[in-house]
Amino acid sequence: MNHSVALHKPKKKLDDRIAHLLSLADVAVNGHRPWDIRVHNDNFYPTVLKCGSLGLGESYMDGWWDVPQLDEFICRVFKANLQDRVISVQDYLFYLQALVLNEQCPKRAYEVGEKHYDIGNDLYERMLDKHMIYSCGFWKNASTLDEAQEAKLDMVCRKLELKPGMRVLDIGCGWGGMAQFAAQNYGVEVIGITISKEQAALARERCAELPIEIRLQDYRNLSETFDRILSLGMFEHVGYKNYRTFMKKVRSLLKEDGLFLLHTIGVNRSQKTIDSWIQKYIFPNAVLPSAKQITAAVEGVFVLEDWHNFGADYDKTLMHWYKNFHSNWHTLKKKYDERFFRMWKYYLLTCAGSFRARSNQLWQIVLSPRGIPGGYRAHYK
Repeated sequence: MNHSVALHKPKKKLDDRIAHLLSLADVAVNGHRPWDIRVHNDNFYPTVLKCGSLGLGESYMDGWWDVPQLDEFICRVFKANLQDRVISVQDYLFYLQALVLNEQCPKRAYEVGEKHYDIGNDLYERMLDKHMIYSCGFWKNASTLDEAQEAKLDMVCRKLELKPGMRVLDIGCGWGGMAQFAAQNYGVEVIGITISKEQAALARERCAELPIEIRLQDYRNLSETFDRILSLGMFEHVGYKNYRTFMKKVRSLLKEDGLFLLHTIGVNRSQKTIDSWIQKYIFPNAVLPSAKQITAAVEGVFVLEDWHNFGADYDKTLMHWYKNFHSNWHTLKKKYDERFFRMWKYYLLTCAGSFRARSNQLWQIVLSPRGIPGGYRAHYK
């Protein structure tokens, strides 16, 4: 009897430790509120304590726990900074690897394309808006995802002060939605580059009748000159060791009177790695920049004209993506299995929670080579 009690004491301690940590975020184990988790497998406790964020995500994928409102659960976790209280061996290994290696070097540039963007255009067609924009929408005057993304695209064009005949470079062009919108509505010529074969193929098809060229190309291999340059949701793949290289390359491609718009997710503290679960399952080699890291990369290269934060809009964008994904699962499940469903759900809803907690930001930054004579006027609506 005593031996049996002794065997269960370590498990009870693990349960108590997890319960205590979650209580700091006002989350209960097996509670009844929408953000309280339900544990189905007791392996959940040692796995999370040993593996941190990676263990939390993998145990969710395996069905060891559930929560009615995953996005709100994660929001509370971030607000309580619980992610800083459980650091795993894997987290340290990812950090050491990022210190030693340049994980976003040219040889590895196409890895995220193969592992994330190439998994299936059918998935993205059913999840995204009609323009297939895979970055934050602008919701100020929008009520639908299509409206929010079109408002964002138009705002980008206005911020860049596009005029007919201009030659524009779109770094990380995705499925061509931004290039298509700019060419159709502002009469510009666009070169779009991507590191995804599937994106490039569909973008060429969608932009076939327009003055748009889509290339499968790394930004470091460009050598032309452009009136305007933009990058929407690509800087997250550049890597902290390459931020200044990126800025210098963009500067070398931009005319003296040109403008560059950078649209990127950002974080509140400088870091060298991304969340370990996101790194393994969603965006290999990704890292989110801080304001300090961006301004250090820009210093002496560009003049900072405008900095716009609408990160709270990413919460709403991600929730709409999840709604589309979930409502189309009956079609998608013919190709993707149940574990993929739980993985993708976890990805979209945990990201929504992180933006809701204001742990992540979304920045649009306008830069010029030498400063706009008379000053730059921001083009918001």
